[in-house]
Amino acid sequence: MDYEYAPLRLPPNVDRLTAAAQLAIQAEFSGWELARVRLFRDGTRQVVLRRRRVAQPQPGLSY
Repeated sequence: MDYEYAPLRLPPNVDRLTAAAQLAIQAEFSGWELARVRLFRDGTRQVVLRRRRVAQPQPGLSY
């Protein structure tokens, strides 16, 4: 399967509940899922979201 990835960086002032709410909204409406979360010493979170890449039909072909 082929995935596309979206890196996201959350600042240290974003608490865990707010971060979870933001990621849930992205998952619900844009089809993203959580691939990786890294928490740094300063409180910054580096998040990587992924979703399946949708194959675009070529012009002139019908399915």
